[in-house]
Amino acid sequence: MQYRPQLRNTNTSQLFEIGILGVLLFLYAPVLIHWYDGWMNKSISTEHEYFSHGLIGLPFAGYLTWINRKKWQRLNDSMHPIGAFLLLIGGIFYLTGVGEWVNLSFPTILTGLCLWLKGAAGFKLYRFPLLLAFLATPNSVPYLIAPFTMPLQSFIAGTAGLILNQLGMNVNVDEIYIYINGTVVEVAPYCAGLKMLFTTMYVGLMLLYWTGAISSRRKIIWFLSIAGIISVIANIIRNTFLTFFHGTGKENLFVWLHDSWGGDMYSALMLLSLIPILNWIDQKFPDSLPESE
Repeated sequence: MQYRPQLRNTNTSQLFEIGILGVLLFLYAPVLIHWYDGWMNKSISTEHEYFSHGLIGLPFAGYLTWINRKKWQRLNDSMHPIGAFLLLIGGIFYLTGVGEWVNLSFPTILTGLCLWLKGAAGFKLYRFPLLLAFLATPNSVPYLIAPFTMPLQSFIAGTAGLILNQLGMNVNVDEIYIYINGTVVEVAPYCAGLKMLFTTMYVGLMLLYWTGAISSRRKIIWFLSIAGIISVIANIIRNTFLTFFHGTGKENLFVWLHDSWGGDMYSALMLLSLIPILNWIDQKFPDSLPESE
């Protein structure tokens, strides 16, 4: 009677995937550490701070990858040609040594690996974690769109000035400049609320996925639209407070809300307000069929 081990192929496949994971850690651990250090200590460029939602998004993507690992292992090995192409492009990006391209190589190589190892089924299984990784990858998009935010800056400045005038303060607004008590406050491109809007949309996607509402296009449209409006309103209120603090000489409060943890706390409270809104949308638009899981 002969005993023939049946685990050789399985062990080989698992060792191969562990080896790939080790290579990824070796290549991208320094990159991820740089991102997290910059986001936590605000030592990264202003454009890259726009992607600080990766502080929670990347761990969540890792968590989703981990809980679906058994589904991944059950998929048949199937190489998709686009996977090899993306691996090649990602490798070229990484080897350039240019920060922008090295950053973009991260989601490119991850997507290429999914397609190369498990084909379209692997990409479908991990498409949402891949989306989270891509949207958290620092790039130059905020820098490119900053010159086109003038209408939003003017709207924020005008609304903040109107609110302060209604409170009895002598405020004048000239496009993006707010004059109050002999001082001037500029609603700069990076104060137009794009960072808060990016974070709101990102966290909104996470909430939609977590609750299962992402399967409903109507819920997605309603929730992200309301979340975007709340983000704009919250930024107007924040700029109003900043103008008031600066114009009345309360510089400590200005710095606290603008540069310190006060701004982070304000953003966190705004994001928490999205949860009851999503619950309301779930009740307003119930699923027509019961969930299978």
